[in-house]
This record gives sequence, C-alpha cells and structure tokens, in this order.
Amino acid sequence: MNKLKSGFLLGMLLAAPVFAQAQDMAPDALAKKVTEEVLAIIRTDKDIRAGNTKKVLDLVEEKVLPHFNFTRMTRLAIGAPWRQATSAQQQSLTSEFRTLLVHTYTSAFTQYRDQVIVYRPLKLQPGETEVVVRSLIKQTNGADPIDVNYSMEKTDTSWKVYDVAIAGVSLVQNYRSTFNSEIQKSGIDGLIATLTNKNKTLAQQSAKK
Repeated sequence: MNKLKSGFLLGMLLAAPVFAQAQDMAPDALAKKVTEEVLAIIRTDKDIRAGNTKKVLDLVEEKVLPHFNFTRMTRLAIGAPWRQATSAQQQSLTSEFRTLLVHTYTSAFTQYRDQVIVYRPLKLQPGETEVVVRSLIKQTNGADPIDVNYSMEKTDTSWKVYDVAIAGVSLVQNYRSTFNSEIQKSGIDGLIATLTNKNKTLAQQSAKK
C-alpha cells in the first residue's frame, strides 16, 4: 500500500497534463511537454521546495486538477452503489473525493527528489477517444523504477485522466474496496460524512504547516 501511495503521489506530480492547450497533439507527447514545464516550476520555486502549503495548493489547483474527470473517477471508485445515490449525493461524493485527492496531490510536491519520467510510445488510432498513456518513473536512489499508466478520455475540450494505475494497481479500484466497506456499514451518507471529516482533518493538518 505504501508503495502504491508513493508511486501515485509521484505519478500525479510528474504528469499534470494541460491537454486543452494542444488537443491535436498526441497525449503522450503532450504529457511529456507539460511535465517538463511543471518540473521547471518545482525546481526553481523555493517556496514550493520548502513546503509552502498554500502555494502548493494553488499550483495543484491550477496545473493538475482541471485535467482530471473527477465525476467519472468518483463513479468508478464508488462502483454499483453510485447508481443508487441521488443527484445531490453524487455531487457531494464527487466534491469530497476531489478534495481528498487535492490533499494527496499536495503531498506529492514535497516528495519530488529529481526523479525522471519516461513516456512510452503511444499508438493513437484515428478517432480513438480513450487511451492509456504508459510511463516509467526512474528513481534517483537506486530503487526499482515504477510503472505509472494513465487512463484518459478525449472530451469536447481536452484529454482528461479518469484513472491511474501504479505497478498494475488501479487507483479507483483501490479506493472502491474502502468506499464499499463504508457504504455497507453506514450507507452513502455515511461515506460522505467519513470523507468530509477526513478532509477537515487533513485541512487542519495542512494549516499547521
């Protein structure tokens, strides 16, 4: 679990693709281009390197979050119970899950230690609207490289990520087991309450840094 979490954090940091900037560019080529731009900011911004929480949050909001389909990610993470939730519950689940991942992404920026990411060639077929961008994170401490694969869909405006697999383990499927256990125990509203409380705790912890 710790390896999965650390790989996911680093993967999110290194692949903050601004696909709306160049929709006609292949997703893997564009991800590589924007990765270099994001890493340039991290390497030169002393506040971010020092762990300035507010500045990190602002960067995550601006560069990372707009390029993920959180509604689809939440629906996949919830699984079958999603269809039983009301529209208001679905909106609350999406909002709280997004906030949870905000804190997760923020942590990634403090873990960057000059690792290198390599994108594997992508064979994009004409008219294809869903792809998997495959990458390899090479560690600088001699540890084994980490496979990070991004499931992406093409929307009307851009390519968006809806799942991430670290060493073959899906992010949304990993959350699904936890979420389903909570739903079985206390229902959809119980899961919403749990996520809300967790996010409040994380926000308080961030405010102290």
